[in-house]
Amino acid sequence: MLKQILSKIPRKSSKSDSFDSAGIGTTKWDNAAPCTKGGNSFSSRLNVVKHVSSAVFPSSIMTGVEAVEPHVSFKDVSNQQKQNLFISKLNFCCKVFNFNDPDKIVAQEDIKRQTLLELVDFVSSGSAKFTEPAITAMCKMCAINLFRVFPPKYHSNNTVWEKEDEEPMFDPDWSHLQCVYDLLLRFVSYVDPKVAKKYVDHAFVMRLLDLFDSEDPRERDCLKTIMHRIYGNFMVHRPFIRKAVGNIIYHFIFETESHNGIAELLEIFGSVVSGFALPLKEEHKMFLWRALIPLHKPKSVGVYHQQLTYCIVQFIDKDPKLAGIVIRGLLKYWPLTNSQKELMFVSEIEEILEMTSMDEFQKIMVPLFRRIGCCLNSSHYQVAERAHFLLNNERILNLIAQNRHVIVPLLFSALERNTQNHWNQAVLNLTQNIRKMLCEMDEELMVTCQRKLEEEDSLSSLKAEKRRLTWERLENAAGFQSSADKILAPVKPAVCSVAC
Repeated sequence: MLKQILSKIPRKSSKSDSFDSAGIGTTKWDNAAPCTKGGNSFSSRLNVVKHVSSAVFPSSIMTGVEAVEPHVSFKDVSNQQKQNLFISKLNFCCKVFNFNDPDKIVAQEDIKRQTLLELVDFVSSGSAKFTEPAITAMCKMCAINLFRVFPPKYHSNNTVWEKEDEEPMFDPDWSHLQCVYDLLLRFVSYVDPKVAKKYVDHAFVMRLLDLFDSEDPRERDCLKTIMHRIYGNFMVHRPFIRKAVGNIIYHFIFETESHNGIAELLEIFGSVVSGFALPLKEEHKMFLWRALIPLHKPKSVGVYHQQLTYCIVQFIDKDPKLAGIVIRGLLKYWPLTNSQKELMFVSEIEEILEMTSMDEFQKIMVPLFRRIGCCLNSSHYQVAERAHFLLNNERILNLIAQNRHVIVPLLFSALERNTQNHWNQAVLNLTQNIRKMLCEMDEELMVTCQRKLEEEDSLSSLKAEKRRLTWERLENAAGFQSSADKILAPVKPAVCSVAC
């Protein structure tokens, strides 16, 4: 009877027995990172799948998944276990190393990098299946390795142009970060957006956008490619990405004027604008007016001006009526004391005018050519030369010819002042060429402008002479009053006759 009762009690099994029977020792884990094992026992048993406790991974990831030791190669496991090994390797790569630590363990870092490279090759081969546990493990691994807070920026006394010449800062973690970014790029390219949108959510996208402030240009370039792919594949996130990029730009323009990734964000947005449907939504026009045009204001516009010009040109290509709005915005933010910015503005104006219709051109030609006239007279010879080259543009010259009765009088006085006063010989030669070109266009109009300018000069001379005489009379009157004060005797104070 006693034997029957004892036989019904379940016998406690030992896990170590099963492992020892395969010749494999137990392994301890900390934060999904295994300790390294000594000897050659590991290399001699690569063909054996080693099972580890499911406590290593979060329960949300490990639901229905049999965990496999991550050090095993994909070639040494069966096809049924490759997916489990894929998740195990992703979790192993959640271990983050401090590359600035002098006591760092190089061997563990190399193992992690080799694991990341294996993951990249595995995903590139198309063997990976992005199930929900795999997507969760991938997003967790990327978040742990990539999402970090950058050190605060310290303002220096260097000018913007000196900062452009500085050597870029390179992240010491790049050997690992590059592999993670390569893996993330392939993930967002191959995964089903309908399944992944639960994990690649707004918070995940926002943290990626925050990384654009990295000082490492290699990281920003990887982020640019990944964000462009996310925008293309995850259509549900498109409005959020546009709004988030707009908020980053607003913060840069109106608060900090300090951000490393504006050029990359604009490069992404340039391709986004080219895909806008017609007619343009009011939301997109407001982004042009409130974000892109004010981006001409910061002193560091030279860092991202090429990408900014591309975005604006794409908008005008979509809707030519926006040319007038853009030119008025440029005139509003036109630099008065920064010649380098002025050169960029003149070049952008030329590119925009090549796409401007006649109706829009006529709306802005008076204030525009007043500003160009000031550029023609600039004492900075490069600005003056660039303004002359603009007038030599065939498309712009055609616009001037059709509106010459308005534009030529605005330019004539500036050209005449250059002929008489400008110090640079190259600018003088360009001025003579422009005058000759305008004479060939309409000689009678040039004679009329010359006569009108002479009349204005004579009137201004008369006014100047009149002012001089007026000041002489005032000075003489003041001098006479001063001498009269000296002649007059001092007046005695009156005595009060009323007794107090």
